[in-house]
Amino acid sequence: MLATRRLADPERLAWHLAEAAVEPDEEVAGLLHRVAHEHLRRGDAVGAIAEMLRAAELSPSGERRGTRLAEAAYWGATVNGELQLVPRLMEEARRSDPEHAGALAGAVAGAYHVLNDDGEIDLAHRLLVGAIESLPDPTDATNEQLHEALYNLLMVCFFGGRPELWEPLHAALGRLDPGPPELLAILVQTFGDPARADAAVLRRLDCRIDELRGEPTPAGAGRVAIAAAYVDRLGGCRAALRRVVDVAHEDGAITSAIEALFLLGNDAYFSGRWDELEALTGEGLSLCDEYGYRLLSWPGIFLRALLSAARGDTDTARELTDDMTRWANPRGAGSIKNYASHVQGLLALGQGEYDTAFRHASAVSPAGFLTRHAPHALWTAMDLVEAAVRADRGAEAIAHVEALQREGLAQISPRLALVTRAGDAMTAPDELKRERFEQVLGVAGIDRWPFEHARIELSYGEHLRRARATGEARVHLMRALDGFRVLGARPWTDKASSELRAAGAATGRPATAAGVSLTPQQLEIARLAAQGLTNKQIGERLFLSHRTIATHLYQVYPKLGIASRAALSDALAQLAQAQEADPPVPTARPEPARLRPGLSPHGSVR
Repeated sequence: MLATRRLADPERLAWHLAEAAVEPDEEVAGLLHRVAHEHLRRGDAVGAIAEMLRAAELSPSGERRGTRLAEAAYWGATVNGELQLVPRLMEEARRSDPEHAGALAGAVAGAYHVLNDDGEIDLAHRLLVGAIESLPDPTDATNEQLHEALYNLLMVCFFGGRPELWEPLHAALGRLDPGPPELLAILVQTFGDPARADAAVLRRLDCRIDELRGEPTPAGAGRVAIAAAYVDRLGGCRAALRRVVDVAHEDGAITSAIEALFLLGNDAYFSGRWDELEALTGEGLSLCDEYGYRLLSWPGIFLRALLSAARGDTDTARELTDDMTRWANPRGAGSIKNYASHVQGLLALGQGEYDTAFRHASAVSPAGFLTRHAPHALWTAMDLVEAAVRADRGAEAIAHVEALQREGLAQISPRLALVTRAGDAMTAPDELKRERFEQVLGVAGIDRWPFEHARIELSYGEHLRRARATGEARVHLMRALDGFRVLGARPWTDKASSELRAAGAATGRPATAAGVSLTPQQLEIARLAAQGLTNKQIGERLFLSHRTIATHLYQVYPKLGIASRAALSDALAQLAQAQEADPPVPTARPEPARLRPGLSPHGSVR
């Protein structure tokens, strides 16, 4: 009677029957099995594993018991940080079902364990491929265990970073009838080989990102975000990834939390939130250490090393890249070797060692090519072109820009469009550089990528100084300097400072003096710009044209000793403090502000 009254609540019914059972019962085991899967979909890994283990205890068949033990082992390994459970549960599965030992689920659990224990990428690959190819029906597109095996095989292929590893995965996907799951198909393109991701796949990914506004499972949100990483769509996943991290400790989705933290770190790097990046990688690496996820730690170690290189912490960057290289080389972990090459290339660029920088950047993908299944080539493209230009390797730089254009990277994302255009400007003939750089700096939303923006400003400023347009050069070099200072990118700050001195400008930011003379209108425009309003929005509020606003900002920036909107807020605060301490003496007719030599009042100021 009690069980009958609980029919409307399958979860309570399942546990009531499981607690009441005194001998194996497949009907109860099957019900508990289904409840476990539902809890896992919701993100409750701890509850799901407990239910699956109880379902295994109640299984009258040795084969079903072995399969359920293997599934529990797989969930423990891949979801909630119970790697140490895997050997024991897999041994129990082998005793229960010596012939199959949990079959596919057991192979996935075993592969995941060896990956994080000894980093045996090739062994994990063989385990997964062998289990998939030995299935009675490898064409069954409804087999959820097969889906999980394929997702894990994709990650093994990624970390291996070798094109030949992908061939069995593509073959397995091609066998599925009527076809692979949509998200898996998206991942194979946008994460496995993003340079060849077509417009239709990107549209489908954008739809999946929009769906994250609901309540996705931790694993589902993580997989969508992984698909978004190399095609620059992590910004749309940020809220969902933060939810994953927030619920991880409560529901036990440890691996999802680790992946979410490092994906948020990727987004923080490109969007210039570098202090946040430090916190994110610190939390993620602590979880990796606590739960023994060695393989999952490498993306976090890479991000920490990349930030160290960008900020000029040479010792840390070299120590971490040495760790990556020592671990990756004997295991054939190509992606982790690419991580190390990226860091070493950026470090060498900052230090002015341009031949070395070119060698490391082209180790990820050679100049003139975007190697298949080398997604990291999209993150090192600008480094390669810049290093080649600065190392007087003009032919290689041009060849790589042509490769970016040929593969259509500009159609993948606005950031990759910026990188492609920046490479085109850097490699253009001198008589076309001004036009090309102005086009790049006019890209809408360029401030979303502050490190790349500042590097483009620096390259343009260097060209202008060498072309003897020193007044204009100072403006762009000051913008570069200000951008690097905000980020704390010390080697690049030093470069911009050196160029500014060569252009005859002081490089120390002058203390804002009480005597700085801004008209009331200039002060109001500066305050609105500091609040984030565009020139057009300010003009609409003050009944002025956006060109008039631009002209006023050109006049304001040199007075405040800054070069961009990013520094307005601090400069205005300094101005207010200085004026409180020493109020300026009013004049009957303040001298009109003059443009600095070489500046044009036209166009918009960023």
